[in-house]
Amino acid sequence: MTSTANDLILVCFAVKEEAAPFFRALPTGVETLVTGMGAAAAERAVQAKLAEQSWRLVLTCGFAGGLHPALRPETVVFEADADFPLHNALLQAGAVAARFHCAERVAVTAAEKTALREGTRADAVEMESGIIRRLCHERGIPSATVRVISDAAHEDLPLDFNPLMQVDGTIHLGKLAGAILRRPHKIPALMALSSRSKFAAQRLAAVLRVLLASS
Repeated sequence: MTSTANDLILVCFAVKEEAAPFFRALPTGVETLVTGMGAAAAERAVQAKLAEQSWRLVLTCGFAGGLHPALRPETVVFEADADFPLHNALLQAGAVAARFHCAERVAVTAAEKTALREGTRADAVEMESGIIRRLCHERGIPSATVRVISDAAHEDLPLDFNPLMQVDGTIHLGKLAGAILRRPHKIPALMALSSRSKFAAQRLAAVLRVLLASS
């Protein structure tokens, strides 16, 4: 059965690594958008996409840093509109209700995460969902944040990724290579983070497929 324009669901990710497992088998009636990291990149990309046609609902997905000490990597967490039509389906798919803080920068250290937790009482932190959901709210489109924990509250990231970000919301590969060359002892930790992030993305994709099959 062919989906009409206003039956379509838009699933947004910041970077392709978050989306890769989901891309392998897209459900019917679903379109995806890779926005780039950060609010500015997300706003540009999502504004343009929302203007193309009507959307049934929007999901903002990807990785999140844990702020609540109980949230372990690969835990899928969500926050949705009060009347979001798939709220119960999210719970049934294995997602856990949580509060998000949308930050202006990557939370790199455990100390930063602790400060964010104390200052916001949020359970998880990411960088795009606030603006995406505001754009949806302004247009009357139901939306939800559905993210997977990639790093726990007590963990430091192996690199500060903030200086490596470009205006379009992507990582500057040359700067990344330079940062690694200056800190070769970080390579094992970076490889471990990459491996764990792949498993987290697979877990997120599995939950999204169950969720969207029920829609």
